[in-house]
Amino acid sequence: MFAEFACLSNFTFLTGASHPEEYVTRALELGIAALAIADENSVAGIVRAHAECRGIARQVRERQDWNRQNTPIGPPPPEGIAPPLSFPICDAPRLIPAARLIFSDAPEVIALPVNRAGWGSLTQLISTGRLRAEKGSCLLHIADLLEFAEGLHLLLLPQTEHGLSGAGGWGPHMDGLTRRFAGRMHLLMAPAYDGGDQTRFAQLADLARHLNLPPLASAAPKMHHGSRRRLGDVLSAIRLRCKVETLGRAAMANGEQRLRSEAEMRRLFRGYEDAVDNAARLAEQLNFSLDELRYDYPDEGRGSETPLQRLRRLAEEGLQWRYPGGAPDKVRSLLEHELALIGKLKYDPYFLTVRDIVAFARSRGILCQGRGSAANSVVCYCLGVTSVSPELGTMVFERFVSEARDEPPDIDVDFEHERREEVIQWIYERYGRHRAGLCATVIHYRGKRAIREVGRAMGLTEDTISALSSQLWGFFSAKGVEAERMREIGLDPGSRRLQLTMQMVEQIIGFPRHLSQHVGGFIITQGRLDELVPIENATMEGRTVICWDKDDIDTLGILKVDVLSLGMLTCIRKAFDLLQQHHQLDYSLATLPPEDPAVYNMLCRADSIGVFQVESRAQMNFLPRMKPRHFYDLVIEVAIVRPGPIQGDMVHPYIRRRNGEEPVHFPSDALGEVLGKTLGVPLFQEQAMQIAIVGAGFTPEQADRLRRSLATFKKHGNVSEFRSLFLRGMARNGYDTEFSERCFSQIEGFGSYGFPESHAASFALLVYASAWIKCHHPGIFACALLNAQPMGFYAPAQIVRDAREHGVDVRPVCINNSYWDNVMEPDGHGGLALRLGFRQVKGLRDEDAAWLTAARGNGYTEVEDVWRKAGTPPPVIERLAEADAFAALGLNRREALWAAKAITARKPLPLFARELEGEGIYEPEADLPQMGLGEEVVEDYVAMRLSLRAHPVALLRHLLTPQNRGGGAEGGPGD
Repeated sequence: MFAEFACLSNFTFLTGASHPEEYVTRALELGIAALAIADENSVAGIVRAHAECRGIARQVRERQDWNRQNTPIGPPPPEGIAPPLSFPICDAPRLIPAARLIFSDAPEVIALPVNRAGWGSLTQLISTGRLRAEKGSCLLHIADLLEFAEGLHLLLLPQTEHGLSGAGGWGPHMDGLTRRFAGRMHLLMAPAYDGGDQTRFAQLADLARHLNLPPLASAAPKMHHGSRRRLGDVLSAIRLRCKVETLGRAAMANGEQRLRSEAEMRRLFRGYEDAVDNAARLAEQLNFSLDELRYDYPDEGRGSETPLQRLRRLAEEGLQWRYPGGAPDKVRSLLEHELALIGKLKYDPYFLTVRDIVAFARSRGILCQGRGSAANSVVCYCLGVTSVSPELGTMVFERFVSEARDEPPDIDVDFEHERREEVIQWIYERYGRHRAGLCATVIHYRGKRAIREVGRAMGLTEDTISALSSQLWGFFSAKGVEAERMREIGLDPGSRRLQLTMQMVEQIIGFPRHLSQHVGGFIITQGRLDELVPIENATMEGRTVICWDKDDIDTLGILKVDVLSLGMLTCIRKAFDLLQQHHQLDYSLATLPPEDPAVYNMLCRADSIGVFQVESRAQMNFLPRMKPRHFYDLVIEVAIVRPGPIQGDMVHPYIRRRNGEEPVHFPSDALGEVLGKTLGVPLFQEQAMQIAIVGAGFTPEQADRLRRSLATFKKHGNVSEFRSLFLRGMARNGYDTEFSERCFSQIEGFGSYGFPESHAASFALLVYASAWIKCHHPGIFACALLNAQPMGFYAPAQIVRDAREHGVDVRPVCINNSYWDNVMEPDGHGGLALRLGFRQVKGLRDEDAAWLTAARGNGYTEVEDVWRKAGTPPPVIERLAEADAFAALGLNRREALWAAKAITARKPLPLFARELEGEGIYEPEADLPQMGLGEEVVEDYVAMRLSLRAHPVALLRHLLTPQNRGGGAEGGPGD
């Protein structure tokens, strides 16, 4: 059967017009036995095609198994088992990994790995070209191909877009290629669909004989189906930054450059059928599959200790650290159970890597906190990865690290957002860039970007594009922008150009636009990472990334360590430092006084500005209704105020049951065990999976597919495809339809945003820690929060106002008392006051503040002193004057600004230096009027985005009273 070796997917960005998965599905329809996704200098889309092949093969097996157990005339197979295919069952197409290599000094080739060594050669070759170029580019030379030739089969491409490149362009290189690739080369023949293909085929056949190479036929498809021709032209216009109507020769001449069946290929290559046969023969020789990739995790042993022995030793040491009075028997038995399971599944090196990263961070004083499905375990608690006691959770360890699921554990570690880069660079330094790299993130087209770029390519005006874009909220909906809405914004929905534009927008949604770097997912290997996947430079200096995203590595079973950042950790660490400095209190996340009633009282009042996770208006509205009194209440609080639970109508039933307004009942004892702790309402992703298994009879594999569709931030969620399977299973187990519908509706809510219990527990600890600091030390909390900006919901003005409402003495920026950071200083009454730092002044850099504070000695006495002593440039002095930083010198804002404007030179001149001349040249003092309160407040906000003088509304309040609005007496119409 025919095999296609030159499919160009949309991972050749803005060129290919079809997803890799679409090629696989179309190949199945056309009866193509094998195909290669060969993108330019990339293997980024191969795993998606591989997953599709694997998924179709699984569905075909399920369908065949069902057919063997049922009569041919029997009922159709249940939904969820039958493959969603409209053609007879046949073997799934086989994916041949490949890449199209573009050289700077030779024509293109398609490289095909013959075996595992060949795959390593291909990935190292691509890495070589990408690491010597900027992000998104690749610079390859023919010498690189000769260096990394082991295990590769080549398809030479002598054609250009407009014909043959003389002698195929391979003349100068053939001697080297022949020696290096003896018996491992074909010459590719592909039609141009321009009426001259027979002549071209004759020339290519002559060239193949001249080079002594067997010819190989290919349709050279850029799309899986001819209907994508228009989209292909739009992509080219976006790539070339022009309009479709001006593409010229860059446009597709027709829709023929598509995937073709064997019959079509034999018709196209009539007289050259041997080239078609050669494709089938070559496919039989190339048996390498991505399933052969064996990911070897770093050993992480030390000396004579095996990884498991080292893990056990560290866990035992941590057990004594966590439980100095002796660990409970339950915890000890859990630890033994987890260590045995980890050892059996050989995940001990993974836990050691996470532990070593956390240990490095703590050695540098970097606050961190682990979370994730496997993080809330006794092992991670003992290793110091998390500070949340595993006894608080309800889910057993096997739900996350399971022999049956055969899935890698999931541990995310959050670090202070200002210092995470230290951790990242340590990982690169420890393992080497040849063994460690960040995952990619595929940036896909979404509504607004699709309208902007497609609209420009289609020639729409900027006003029209802006009008269309303004009608989209979030992702592009299935209906797009409706005709009636178009009329409302002054557009004609009957316009042919507008209709075509919206069709193209709908098609391009979900297309990859380019690769970016993952927020912190590290792949670390024992051997060379570039023999597993190509490595390339990231935009950020000092970082290298791979070309696969987290879904791809999940498909291949590759472990990932997430090194993430969290602003609240920066805030809490700075607060701990201030508590140590001013109160000699040495706290950590694990040693804060637990279950403090005063903290819960504060949260019940919704006094939570700045508190992690519960500072939004929605959370503030929910806190008095929830009335948290225990830590697990915070776990639920974090998880319940989310789009998923809200859309699934879980919030009100939970509150009614919690307040005793509605009885707590369970439809069965089995579901009662799953939902008992959340009063019968599913709030966590783990519960959604358990409902599917216990209630609907899902297999572990089906439940895992459901879990994947519920993944947070999933852009292509497909949870609804499980609906019929779920309802049928619930009915089979005796649950009524109404309850089943409600259950699935709640589960479906997680498709938008659901939260795992393990994540909620880790976040709840940070909620409690930040709330405890705010409750007992509001000044220190505000100081740390301001020093950790930008983060959170609230601007510095709101943070300062809230601190003052809690009795904190907040003092303004002062040229003689402020530092770069906000600090706590004695208030003269035995307490502490919050002194605003220079970081609050807009346009001021920390370098300027460092010079200013280092040179002030016993203090500055006038504006000019700052210029003379610290060498501060006049523009910086003007910013300080605008921020009223010279008020302590007896100068109001205008006087200080006047003095700052008088300094014109960047450095002091001897003529004007009082030390050198004894007397300077002085202008007479200007009589500057004092600013009014309103002017001062406005200038404060201009310079610092906050004011300690008054709230802006306070200046207008007398105008907003009923009497002054013409509303009459209190309680009248104007009230």
